[in-house]
Amino acid sequence: MDSKNKKKDDQKKSTKSNGNSKSQSKSQSKSTSAAQKKKQARFGEEHEGKLLEFFVDEVKDIYFAEHEALKALKKMEKAATSKALKDSIVQHHGETEEQIKRLEQVFELLGEKPSKKKCEGILGIIKDGEGVIEDTEENTMVRDVAVIIASQKLEHYEITSYGSLAELARTLGKDDVAELLEVTLDEEKKTDVSLTVLAEESINEEASNE
Repeated sequence: MDSKNKKKDDQKKSTKSNGNSKSQSKSQSKSTSAAQKKKQARFGEEHEGKLLEFFVDEVKDIYFAEHEALKALKKMEKAATSKALKDSIVQHHGETEEQIKRLEQVFELLGEKPSKKKCEGILGIIKDGEGVIEDTEENTMVRDVAVIIASQKLEHYEITSYGSLAELARTLGKDDVAELLEVTLDEEKKTDVSLTVLAEESINEEASNE
């Protein structure tokens, strides 16, 4: 090989080598960045045990809340007048049963046995809802308005709880747990929207004409 061709060959090898080096450097930088973000998102190791303990307690709290919600939904279905609202509550009842099973999966992933922690918050919301329903007449659309309000108060509590728990799960590096909680969070949001639509499209107007 003459000196001119050898020089070109050396330049090609040098370019290829630099390209591989840059690619590796970029890959390492990306990996380091991801690791840094994960580290920044997590609590210090000395505090993580306490955070996990708190997280498990909050899962027990919402587990209790979902069981109480099942009982409340049965009462709401009985109190509702319109078929559309009754059907919506029945559907939500079925979803709640699945959400309880999903929470049991969460306990399993956490290495814990499913257990409940009494939640005064949900008990207060349910009691308030029962009072609103009792203050309205049976078989009226005004009572259906009360049922929707009571149901949405439950939904908003659950949306807040699941949203916060999902974020905590990711902070703890438990993405599999977070994904389960986010499935339920999406269901709760959809239920809340469907109740709002039901109220706006028919029940509120019918109640105003009674």
